[in-house]
Amino acid sequence: MDLLLILLYAGLCTAIFKIFRIPMNKYTVPTAVLGGVVFLGTLVFWMNFKHPYAKYVKEAYVSIPVLPAVSGIVTDVPIEPNVEVEAGAVLFQIDKRPYQFEVDRLEAKLVSTRQRVKETLEMVEIAKAMVEEGRAERDRVKMTLEKVESAGTGVVAQREIDSRRQLLLASVSRLLAARAELRRLELSASAKIGGVDASVKEIEAQLELARYNLDQTTVRAPVKGLVTQLALRKGTVVKALPLRPSLVFVPTERRRLVASFWQNSLRNLKHGATAEVVLDSVPGHVFKGKVSRVSPVIPEANYQFGGSLIAGEFVKHHDRTLVMIELEENLDAYDLPTGVQGKAAVYSAHDVLHSSPMRKILLRMMGWTNYLYPVKK
Repeated sequence: MDLLLILLYAGLCTAIFKIFRIPMNKYTVPTAVLGGVVFLGTLVFWMNFKHPYAKYVKEAYVSIPVLPAVSGIVTDVPIEPNVEVEAGAVLFQIDKRPYQFEVDRLEAKLVSTRQRVKETLEMVEIAKAMVEEGRAERDRVKMTLEKVESAGTGVVAQREIDSRRQLLLASVSRLLAARAELRRLELSASAKIGGVDASVKEIEAQLELARYNLDQTTVRAPVKGLVTQLALRKGTVVKALPLRPSLVFVPTERRRLVASFWQNSLRNLKHGATAEVVLDSVPGHVFKGKVSRVSPVIPEANYQFGGSLIAGEFVKHHDRTLVMIELEENLDAYDLPTGVQGKAAVYSAHDVLHSSPMRKILLRMMGWTNYLYPVKK
């Protein structure tokens, strides 16, 4: 851009010398050169300061790596590459059969578990009846023993008393066993979560997980967008591991441009400032927009824990700040691929020298050069 200014000034001086027939001597030529140095130097300094220029502008977009939640063999890929689909559209299908078998197994297990819970409740009632029966038998044997003891003594009577005492001990043991069995069944029946038997709740949770995995065999578009560079084919084995995505999905979002500026331009890069952009793919056209955001961080200055110290190379680079620009026009109307590049200028509202027209002229001249080749300077 500085070269364009010099060429413009050189052309203007040549025209003035020719039109007004000014002689070229040791006074006029140095005056023109020194005047150009002072004039252009002041203009370039002020223009670069008040109206920063970004020679690197690129459309930034987000891509979503699509990884299946389950592993299996791909049985169908119904989408076409670079064709926009709606949210929820099927991207590819994984073989359902192993996951359907698991759902069927758990559904059968849930039915049997619920049946077992019902049987346990019925067994509790049976155990209660057994406890009552054992208690009645104990009382009957005890009553008989008391009658025998009160009837008298003797060899025969003593044998009868000992026999009745053994029967009483046996009935007491059976009663204790019946009570223990009843307690065990009551504890098993009382193991509930939210009013549902614990074993049934466990199978229901496993069944819900199996149904979720079965549903995940159909991989769908997370939002509206498209799949580009589709290489997935039927028969491919995909894994539910975050190592290599099966597809790269590009959501359909509002297109945004990111410009890279030197850090000395930060005081004039404000939210809402007027901006102009020329794109390499649309020669000669100037897109108007505004600064929507200045990045609060500089990515190159980032470091993370890694067990090593920061070297001098880390701080010696001249890092740039990123500025997001929202265009007034819709780039979709120009049928451009996502990720176009160009150049941009941001104009300050306070300019006592009114140098913004010069910046606009130079930016447009840079845009015109795109008819021949893109200039990245």
